[in-house]
Amino acid sequence: MDVLSSRLLLHPSDLAASQQFYRDILGLAVYREFPSGQVFFLGNGLLEVSGHGSGGSPSGLELWLQVRDVGAEHARLAALGAPVLRAPQLEPWGLIEMWIADPDGVRIVLVQVPAEHPLRRDPR
Repeated sequence: MDVLSSRLLLHPSDLAASQQFYRDILGLAVYREFPSGQVFFLGNGLLEVSGHGSGGSPSGLELWLQVRDVGAEHARLAALGAPVLRAPQLEPWGLIEMWIADPDGVRIVLVQVPAEHPLRRDPR
């Protein structure tokens, strides 16, 4: 298989609310718009929020988003009313993580990789 592109598809129960969340609360840049949806840049991937789902979080789906400063994102998102499930904390594996949820309850983990973490080391 020669995969040329990919994207994650979400079919929310309330399309307008979910698009507003990902665009205006999370602040994701819009890659493409069409009559029934929007596609957002998601780091090196894409997230399409389109159509209409049955409601509720898709079973087992969680988004992992690496950010530069999870503390600043926590303050920004809390001020915008995003549902913070867990404030930032240093995990035993060395990453700083916080959890939020989208309007359908999809859990989103925001992750900061500290400067001293092995993921930051250049092995060359």
